[in-house]
Amino acid sequence: MRALLSLLGDIRRLAVPYFKSEERWIAIGLLAAVIALELAWVFATVMLNEWNVAFYNAIQEKDFAAFKTQILIFCAIAAGAIVVAVYQIYLKQWLEVRWRRWLTRRYLGAWLGDDVHYRLRLGGDEADNPDQRIAEDVQSFISRTISVGVGLLGTVVSLVSFSVILWNLSGSLPLNLFGRELNVPGYLFWAALIYAAGGTLLAHFIGRPLVRLNFEQQRYEANFRVDLVRVRENGEQIALLDGAQAEERKLEGRFSHIFGNFVELMKAQKRLTWFTAGYNQISTIFPYVVVAPAYFSGQIQLGQLMQTASAFSSVQGSFSFFISSYVTLAEWTSVVQRLTGFEKAIAAAQATRPTESLASLPATKALALRGLDVRLPGGAPLIATDELHIAHGECVLITGPSGAGKTTLLRAIAGIWPYSTGSVHRHAEHRLMVLPQKPYVPAGRLDVALAYPRPVADVPRDQIAEALTAVGLSDLAGRLDAEALWPHELSLGEQQRISIARALLEAPEVLLLDEATSAVDEATEAALYRLLRERLPESTFISIGHRNTLVDLHDRVLHLHGEETPRMLGPAAPPALKAV
Repeated sequence: MRALLSLLGDIRRLAVPYFKSEERWIAIGLLAAVIALELAWVFATVMLNEWNVAFYNAIQEKDFAAFKTQILIFCAIAAGAIVVAVYQIYLKQWLEVRWRRWLTRRYLGAWLGDDVHYRLRLGGDEADNPDQRIAEDVQSFISRTISVGVGLLGTVVSLVSFSVILWNLSGSLPLNLFGRELNVPGYLFWAALIYAAGGTLLAHFIGRPLVRLNFEQQRYEANFRVDLVRVRENGEQIALLDGAQAEERKLEGRFSHIFGNFVELMKAQKRLTWFTAGYNQISTIFPYVVVAPAYFSGQIQLGQLMQTASAFSSVQGSFSFFISSYVTLAEWTSVVQRLTGFEKAIAAAQATRPTESLASLPATKALALRGLDVRLPGGAPLIATDELHIAHGECVLITGPSGAGKTTLLRAIAGIWPYSTGSVHRHAEHRLMVLPQKPYVPAGRLDVALAYPRPVADVPRDQIAEALTAVGLSDLAGRLDAEALWPHELSLGEQQRISIARALLEAPEVLLLDEATSAVDEATEAALYRLLRERLPESTFISIGHRNTLVDLHDRVLHLHGEETPRMLGPAAPPALKAV
């Protein structure tokens, strides 16, 4: 019961926000229409149940005139039922697609906003495969919530309607048991209830493992798909390393999890199907067995037999809702658990915020690090600073051994590293841009890739072409409309020059370069740095690199060992940066 209440609470938390959103009136209207059509469908089945009496009595009495009249009545009921069925599906799909659009936007905003997607990865991806949760689980949740919710409502209404009919029919029919007549009020209703309740309990006992197995199957499928995408994206590196067999072993290992879990899923579904198939077959004949004694004793006519059997089947079917929908309910439960876990992971990542940047600096200063203590995700100390100031327009190089935390320090300065204390001060109106060692060059049009993350319409086309020419990619200046997988078509050095061109177009006041020219030769690297200093004379540069030639391209060099080189444009400053 606690698990059921917890599940219902999770469903409410996932579903209710849409019906309180800015689309609430459309959402409520569509839901009301779908519910109304479901009730209309139940009404049609009740009318059809009443129709059974006159129709089969006409057959028994061989009354052809009455038979023709009942055929016309059936056509009218069937026509109404067809209209209800068509528009219920149509409006249900409208509700699904609008709800999915709203919930997808909400999750995308929460996942991408404030760099939560990055902090989720730092935390170990507790919510594995967020792409699957947004792309597939959202759609599955909405579809199953509507179908199960509306179906359950229709089941309840149908149960009440036909229970009244069945109870009234039971009043005129004595119960024949082993040759004895017993007067049990509503015995047909109680028979349907006992039959369905026993079946539901057995179905739950047999099918309980399906929830866990469906959850695991979705996770294994997503992991396999992600690794396939990684092989596609890193095909060149894998080929150069002759890693095809290693990747094949890894993918086969991933698929073995899918195979093994699916086999267990098959076995669980087979056990449940053995029961549900037998249960459904017995359900077809069970109502006739219960009512047949009254018919053969002459107490009721064929029409009443068919009406009673139909009502009994409807009541028993309503009680058996959980049996017939158990697989769907198991899949729905696993989807709810995955989305709930995703929301909890997002909330935890949102609560872990990076060091804040404050605007409280003199005009001559571009950055100030005060008491900045950078740690690893596990809490181990990495870098500590007491007081470090970087002047406006200054070009600073940070050096240190590999693994000392240089890149992590830049992440903290950029405001995306959540595991740090202290403060990073910079002017609020100053734009900060980071050029990573491996640039992000999105696939698609080249001009869109150059303007990223701004809309391409905001960047003049001639400026994009000029920036490409300036960084030595004049051959690409005439291909701005071309679409390609640029990370595969361009070398890493060319991608780094595109990143430099992007910085020229953005013209940030603070530019952080994380080995942003490591893939080009030293002469090209020097030319690119001179280009940046000439085009962005008012900008402040902070670089990370290992080449000795970088020293001559910067005004000041800081070591993570806490020592500052004598090369400075100004008075010497005390050591301010050290690796912990």
